[in-house]
Amino acid sequence: MSDGAGTLASTPGFAEWSFPAEAGAVRTARTLVRDTLHDWGLDAVTDVTVLLVSELVTNALRYASGPIGVRMYSHAGPSLFVEVSDPLPDPPRERAAGEDDEGGRGLQLVALASRRWGTRQGTAGKTVWFELPLPG
Repeated sequence: MSDGAGTLASTPGFAEWSFPAEAGAVRTARTLVRDTLHDWGLDAVTDVTVLLVSELVTNALRYASGPIGVRMYSHAGPSLFVEVSDPLPDPPRERAAGEDDEGGRGLQLVALASRRWGTRQGTAGKTVWFELPLPG
């Protein structure tokens, strides 16, 4: 893609990308996730996956200044796993957004729409992950 996304790996059931912390990263991530899930025959989970990746990449852009990583994998199992990483070590905080707040709902969406989710510290930042059940 022309806006700086780097494909780190892409095989059936596994894909990984790195994006510069720039405004186009969210759009590029959505497109790559949508196209990859279509290629894998996982259209049934595309909309929710794209929504949640969009929220997490937006959060990474808002708070981190380094590269953003997105990884997806599903190896003929009952779940799709998605991870979004950034170099900021601080874990995200789920907060209760008020009626008129324009932000603060990203992690609530992840928690409500996924089977489970969490965060983990890495050597160079953190990863927020979620799991979605696959149909069938």
